[in-house]
Amino acid sequence: MCSIMGCTGSSLSLEEFERGFHQTASRGPDMSRVLPAGKGRLAFHRLAIMGLSEEGMQPFCRGGRMVACNGELYGFRPLKKQLEAQGYAFTSGSDCEILLPLYERYGLDMFQMLDAEFALILYDGQTDEWIAARDPIGIRPLYYGYDPGGDIVFASEPKNLVGLCQKVLPFPPGHYYARGRFVRYRDVTQVKSVLTGDLDEICTGIRTRLTAGIEKRLDADAPLGFLLSGGLDSSLVCAVSARLLAKPIRTFAIGMSKDAIDLKYAREVAEYLHAEHTEVYMTAEEVIAALPEVVAALGTWDITTIRASMGMYLLCRAIHETTDVRVLMTGEISDELFGYKYTDFAPSDEEFQKESQKRVRELHMYDVLRADRCISVNSIEARVPFGDLDFVDYVMSIDPAMKRNVYGKGKYLLRRAFAGDYLPQDILMREKAAFSDAVGHSMVDELKAYAETRYTDEEFERKRAEYAYAAPFTKESLLYRELFEQYYPGQAGMIADFWMPNPAWEGCRVNDPSARVLSNYGDSGK
Repeated sequence: MCSIMGCTGSSLSLEEFERGFHQTASRGPDMSRVLPAGKGRLAFHRLAIMGLSEEGMQPFCRGGRMVACNGELYGFRPLKKQLEAQGYAFTSGSDCEILLPLYERYGLDMFQMLDAEFALILYDGQTDEWIAARDPIGIRPLYYGYDPGGDIVFASEPKNLVGLCQKVLPFPPGHYYARGRFVRYRDVTQVKSVLTGDLDEICTGIRTRLTAGIEKRLDADAPLGFLLSGGLDSSLVCAVSARLLAKPIRTFAIGMSKDAIDLKYAREVAEYLHAEHTEVYMTAEEVIAALPEVVAALGTWDITTIRASMGMYLLCRAIHETTDVRVLMTGEISDELFGYKYTDFAPSDEEFQKESQKRVRELHMYDVLRADRCISVNSIEARVPFGDLDFVDYVMSIDPAMKRNVYGKGKYLLRRAFAGDYLPQDILMREKAAFSDAVGHSMVDELKAYAETRYTDEEFERKRAEYAYAAPFTKESLLYRELFEQYYPGQAGMIADFWMPNPAWEGCRVNDPSARVLSNYGDSGK
């Protein structure tokens, strides 16, 4: 991961700007640079992944223009060759160096051409215009606000902008900002034509596209590792990667010291793949102690996101402290595409599809946010193969009647697509466990118990009434909200709502986001 920040005017002093920018130095610990850009400034913290030489340091400057990008541009080498054939010269091996030549040649249409996870800020000194853009899913973070002088300020994380801007907002995924307005250039949830027909043909399409999405993300000049929960999604990423690389991969798993559900499954997968496997154990005391720094890193008050971040944060911290790994492959986004436990309750194909569209549009506030912050705050880059744009387009286009759980097994299409010897059969067909529960049911129970000790019933009712927006509804949610307000005062609107099953569906009217409370959870997580 890297960190970018740009202010479009001169209202902020250099000291104020640098103070805000320093808040995300851990995203890019290798090198930092702040450059004047017109009346404003453009800045970059670097974590070197592609093109490790100093020539790959940003912002890149060319012909009076400059750009800073936190991103991975997949398939950049063919684009680079095309540009070289057209007379452009490059000085580094960085993928992001192609951005200014692309802008020179294609203008704002360049964003539709990118197969990438990215957030960028570009200053065009020839026209004195500022441009910013974010990938269609929002895998790479970008936020904005307006400083006291009315100038727009962009930054990788809200912590860069708190204290500089009165209101901090997430930059909408799949949009670019130019000439004072936001323009959507791509919506991956919109289906052009529905895919129907032969089940085997559909599954072949799933396997082919996910494999391609994984393969392009294995391209890194820095050491690579894999987060392995033992669930279907991360296990598939590991299995396909091991096959593509044809060598042992490095896998990492975490669980509570007394009841980690997933550690045994992760170990089974690692042994099957002959991986170099590392297990990390955490205690209830470590979880409680880390809670404030996790909320500070995340910038959310959402219950599900915080719960699921505890293990991920502690695991990534251990990886950062004990290994040289700089890139981590993860299994996020599969659920939003193929369904959760609660989507078994969808009343119709149409409702299933609408729910999937909603969740994909909001990913940048929940699972994608979790993966980015837990990994980047530990100076590592996250790569998310299930977020591959071609793969997402394909799965979103599959007839929802085929994606719904009409097979007696959730995510059946994904399981069927990788039938064979990719994984042990019991892993391939294992029921899903909620991530926050899978590291150990006791972790969530300990968090709830700790919250109970913080407030009497009377204090809870009084304190929760102070919040008009997304009012806390349990003592645990109040604890998270109060921690959030310490670090991000008055910025609760950055998150749309609590991540909860759709309450409009029968069977989903629950008061806890864990899938454990659903009637169909069954043997999941055992």
